[in-house]
Amino acid sequence: MALIIVDGCTACDACRPVCPNEAITAGDFLFVIDPLRCTECVGAEDEPQCKLACPADCIIQHPDFVESKEELLEKYEQLHG
Repeated sequence: MALIIVDGCTACDACRPVCPNEAITAGDFLFVIDPLRCTECVGAEDEPQCKLACPADCIIQHPDFVESKEELLEKYEQLHG
């Protein structure tokens, strides 16, 4: 599953630098996670680093992008292969 940033984002930029896939960018009002690049840190870390870094606790599972750990790992390997 990819993650998304919901309302409540303060655009503090704590999440962006910890993303191993460079999936997080600044949007118009809040930061945005690219679901094609988000692997929930599978392949790089034990848990999503953006969620750990977010002081506003506004990063959640994306309801429309459901992927298994195997799919996330494959995506990570394609990004970093």
